[in-house]
Amino acid sequence: MSKVVELPDLEAALSDFGSGYLLTVGDQHRVKLVSTAPTFLDGAFVVSAPGGGSLANAAVHPAVTLLFPPLEQPGLSLIVDGTCSVQGDDIVVHPSSAILHRPA
Repeated sequence: MSKVVELPDLEAALSDFGSGYLLTVGDQHRVKLVSTAPTFLDGAFVVSAPGGGSLANAAVHPAVTLLFPPLEQPGLSLIVDGTCSVQGDDIVVHPSSAILHRPA
């Protein structure tokens, strides 16, 4: 079951979650997942210094996903899809959609 999180409500929804994961895709179509505690600023997530592989992936393939697992089980995960840009050693993710998802 999934529930849409409207983008204006995203910041409030984040209060129920801790750190999460940034998922990028490389040229070999393999997903790279890194742990992150992004900052939410002016409607975008700033992922500080995720590492060279993630930066390289994001520079070529700007469609990314942020996944925030539930703090307690069972619970809802927050999944945020967006497009990103590389700014120095950081990745800035501009959300395009978000859902709360629970296991089936």
